[in-house]
Amino acid sequence: MADSIPTGGVHHFRLTVTDVDRTVEFYTGLLGFKKLMDLNPGAFLSNGSVGLGIGPFPDPARAIKGDRFSENRVGLDHMSFTVSSRKVLEDSVRLLDARGVPHSEVRDLGEAFGIAVLIFRDPDNIQLELSAPR
Repeated sequence: MADSIPTGGVHHFRLTVTDVDRTVEFYTGLLGFKKLMDLNPGAFLSNGSVGLGIGPFPDPARAIKGDRFSENRVGLDHMSFTVSSRKVLEDSVRLLDARGVPHSEVRDLGEAFGIAVLIFRDPDNIQLELSAPR
């Protein structure tokens, strides 16, 4: 028996959101995900590398009214998607500006990380990053 589980890359994430249709539009319209199926309620999207489940609160009676994502609670902090180059990051700045999506500047995280990132948030305040080789 092995001492650890031999995991591979991420297969999918599932996000609990306040408005499924709005979130599906954000991820398909801005980030190029494709809607693969309706989950009723919810949807399953993919960008060809990562699956993304989008759904409402599993128990609406326990949902916090007006809740927004916060990385200061246990669970997800952010999701980072790979892009091919710094030029894609710079082009993404222009697209985010055109769509009115607030974002950071492109930040070089240095030699140890070997990437530059662009940070923004989805409609429920979940932090997203685009990461490109330096």
